[in-house]
Amino acid sequence: MSRPQEPHRPFFPFGNPLKMVLPKGSNLSPKLRALLNNFEEALAERFRKLKPSDREDVLSLTWMRFAMELLCQTHTDIKTIITELELPVCDWDDKWIDVYLDNSVKLLDICIAFSSELARLSQGNLWLQCALHNLDAYPSKQLVRACSSLDGWRQHISSKNPRLENCFTILNSLTGTLNLPKVKNSAKGNVLMRAMYGVKVLTVFVCSTFAAAFSGSTNKLVDLQVLEACLWADAFADVQAYVNGEIRNIFSSGRATVVKELEAVQISVKKLHPTIKDGVGVGVDPTEAEAVQNSISDLGKRAGKLSQGLDLLTNQVDDFFQILLSGRNALLCNLRVGGSVFDPKDEINNVQGQIVR
Repeated sequence: MSRPQEPHRPFFPFGNPLKMVLPKGSNLSPKLRALLNNFEEALAERFRKLKPSDREDVLSLTWMRFAMELLCQTHTDIKTIITELELPVCDWDDKWIDVYLDNSVKLLDICIAFSSELARLSQGNLWLQCALHNLDAYPSKQLVRACSSLDGWRQHISSKNPRLENCFTILNSLTGTLNLPKVKNSAKGNVLMRAMYGVKVLTVFVCSTFAAAFSGSTNKLVDLQVLEACLWADAFADVQAYVNGEIRNIFSSGRATVVKELEAVQISVKKLHPTIKDGVGVGVDPTEAEAVQNSISDLGKRAGKLSQGLDLLTNQVDDFFQILLSGRNALLCNLRVGGSVFDPKDEINNVQGQIVR
């Protein structure tokens, strides 16, 4: 459980980003201006959609899956922009390529850590299913075994995943490169850099909230201040303040986890465990037996919802991993064949063989 944090000051990776010089609109052709505006307006709408209508939805598995889905859509959009710009790789600044490749491998590492944690949480469902199986014929002589399974689940869930420890370091590194480079004599380059800036802001925000949820710590939850000139800036500031504020409130209130479906199961286990401990409950009167049966039924429903939510979120994280990997491989392929236009839609036949789990 983390201690209440000091008030968070705006984070400025390379000085004050509000003072950075954006490309003047007059330097962009109507086509390029429309391309950039359409991208930024779509990103603004996604930030608005990320703000839950109910505070209880913050960091539910449903919300997390939706956030990852929007992240996938935005990374796909940046690939489309790269293609529509018709900007050959040979015209890319070496620094752009280095940053793209460096950031992509870091995001792949984050995906692997998130997938590892989701797999660990899913493994905990085996304990729950064992407990529910032994409670299926309540009251029975299997209560001690059921109680042992619930103990095993609580110990498993409270353990730490070492793969998550590196996430905060990676996020700090990504945040440190969250700037908007100046591009001389290249209107297309300016559009590309500004679009990639928006993608990086969304990526750091989503991955930061996931890392906080999975690690049980808000120590590295970042408050970004972004360029006001971006069409999505206000929408981002609004959702960031809302979501980060709610996460900090949850931890400061002493709740064990911010993942809502997991918390719901913990509440059910906490309620049921004392009732069945050491076989207590066998031979109770019908009213008490019915109450216990209701608790068992409630645990079953919540465990099912948790399992389904983890599976759906795992699939979405895997989709993000594939998008990152295909884009990275497409760029490397184009570099090897002589610097043609970077088309991230190119398929790499051996993608599956390169995935490390």
